[in-house]
Amino acid sequence: MESIELVASSVDEARDKAALQLGVDAKDVEIEVLEEAKGLFGKPGKVTVKASAKAAKAEKPKKAPAKKAKEEPAEEAPVEEVKEEKPKKAPAKSAAKPKKTEAKKEESSDSGEKEEREEAEATQDDADMLVNMLNSVFEAGDLDASVSCSELNGRYVNLEISGQDVGFLVGRRGEVLNAIQYYMNVVAARKLHNGVRVTLEGDNYREKRATSLSNMAQEIAAEVVKRGQEAVLDPLPAFERRIIHQALSEIEGISTYSEGEEPNRRIVIAPGEGAKNSDD
Repeated sequence: MESIELVASSVDEARDKAALQLGVDAKDVEIEVLEEAKGLFGKPGKVTVKASAKAAKAEKPKKAPAKKAKEEPAEEAPVEEVKEEKPKKAPAKSAAKPKKTEAKKEESSDSGEKEEREEAEATQDDADMLVNMLNSVFEAGDLDASVSCSELNGRYVNLEISGQDVGFLVGRRGEVLNAIQYYMNVVAARKLHNGVRVTLEGDNYREKRATSLSNMAQEIAAEVVKRGQEAVLDPLPAFERRIIHQALSEIEGISTYSEGEEPNRRIVIAPGEGAKNSDD
């Protein structure tokens, strides 16, 4: 039997104190009065009691359910974790779907660009606007050069520069001519909004360059077939890459494709069965 001794002003107070110390209800405390002293001058007396802890022992098993009640949420935790794992698997499945979606978007984007190219048709009004704008640039720069439209070819307006300063406007390896052509295509996109593109020629540079690129590509392709190793060309603008793709499209045993980002995009000539010629 577990018991304690304590002093209180009354038996009821002693019972309450004992219940607090023993951790049981006051009604379950058994009190045995050991000594009782009366108070003086109206003050409460003191009582020394022995409180039994019988009820406290019986109460301990009652605490166990309380612990179990606390443990029950912990037992449910694994169930919650299992529920959380299911959503984790779902994103993994859905992660694969965006790739297909992106591929479809790219396919639709490519087909959209092809449709735009097929539907776009340059007009004489488009050519006149572009010619007048470029001539005004030459006049502002006090250059002895003029531009005219040599041909309308589908979506392309082919412009040609002539004059004493045409050599300066072509530049070494066509850098200046390419820069002016890029500028005119930006103007066409901003002003016309119809998919029309500009090609710019000066002093027959494009024709000479196309011949040079085709010959170079065929020589490199022959080495690729002979050695069985791919060759990576220097970065080229898109219209020059198309010249090489076209020049090698009929050669068996090689494939060509472009890699990298502009302005460092370049052609790879690789050995392979059947021609695979692609760009942009």
